[in-house]
Amino acid sequence: MRATLAWQLAWRLLSGRGSRLLNGTARAALLGTALGVLALVIAMALMSGYSEDLQNKLVGENAAVGIYPLVGAEADLDSGELEALRRLPGVRGLVRVAYAQGLLTGPSGAARALDVTLRGVDAGVDHRARPEQLAPGADGVPGAVLGAELARELGVAPGQVVQLTSLALEGRRPQFHFQSLRVTGTFRTGFSEFDRGWLIVDRSLVLRLAGKAASLALWELSLDHPRRAPEVAKAAEKIVGPQLLVRDWQSLNQTLFSALALQKKVLFLALALIVLVSMFNVASTLMVMVRERLPQLGALSALGLAPRSMASVFVLYGLLLGAAGTALGLGVGSAVCWALTRFQLIRLDPDVAAIYFLSSVPFRVEWQDLAAIAGLSLLLTLIACLYPVKKALALDLAEALRAE
Repeated sequence: MRATLAWQLAWRLLSGRGSRLLNGTARAALLGTALGVLALVIAMALMSGYSEDLQNKLVGENAAVGIYPLVGAEADLDSGELEALRRLPGVRGLVRVAYAQGLLTGPSGAARALDVTLRGVDAGVDHRARPEQLAPGADGVPGAVLGAELARELGVAPGQVVQLTSLALEGRRPQFHFQSLRVTGTFRTGFSEFDRGWLIVDRSLVLRLAGKAASLALWELSLDHPRRAPEVAKAAEKIVGPQLLVRDWQSLNQTLFSALALQKKVLFLALALIVLVSMFNVASTLMVMVRERLPQLGALSALGLAPRSMASVFVLYGLLLGAAGTALGLGVGSAVCWALTRFQLIRLDPDVAAIYFLSSVPFRVEWQDLAAIAGLSLLLTLIACLYPVKKALALDLAEALRAE
């Protein structure tokens, strides 16, 4: 009953009419809390969205688990080992790839050459390139699928021929290879590093151009659930020989994602200062209310309202005000994040995208972040109520009532 009475009194004080000063400070407290929470929601959604987008692109455009030869080793996988890897729980596919580096120039007469990475795949194993796109045409020129930004910077379109220069080491002597390629399509991943510097060709072409370096065993495992990559990598280590190295995407990018997690925590603490500053408005509102509602408080005290119940009324009043601002900030912040992501309102220039590995800024709202923000806001609100409550209980309400 005591708790119900405190809630009723707090709600009556919050919803009742007050002076312009009290209403103004209450609105300032509500809007200040909402803006602080809004800033936190957008910032946390930005960090969560960036981390997830980067993770998805790293796994989507590379292998969740890779198997590589150690330096100087020429080991390969036999049919039994390949079959055992395919049967691992969660493994969706196992493909052999080859990589090489080169310089790519546009149509004949173009002076600009760009550094590129050749990804050699067998026909039909890469979703970005159909088998017929990699096969040689009637003129014998092999096909290649270029990253969209790479094609744009070279100024080429499907059907045009580009020139590739690659370096191979035959023994101790470097040897240059020159190859014409016909652009048969483009792909866009949203990951600037791939879109600006990768092209997909047939694996046999990479083996011929790069020589012995490209013939080493490079196997990639794709998974149904990329987050299971560490346990799949441990199981794969038991199958392959000691001359092959097994690495999952999480271990390869551990430093990057650890830095992003730390940055998110630091950003949360920094922006929490905005919410902390808004709590002074809550305290000011309570102080103004104490002065304006002093006669009513004196009457309640005379009717037998205990000091503890009086303190509960002020605390609940502040919490209701802070909760309203928090709810408003959470709702508006989530809506803003949805709109920014849905319509890709924040896009980066190609040069900036190359630094941050994305072309548009994603925002992902996670319930864990919302819970942490709401908890922080309500905790700071509770702390902000303590001083006004102490001052209110120290007043002589009987004297105030007689004066009124």
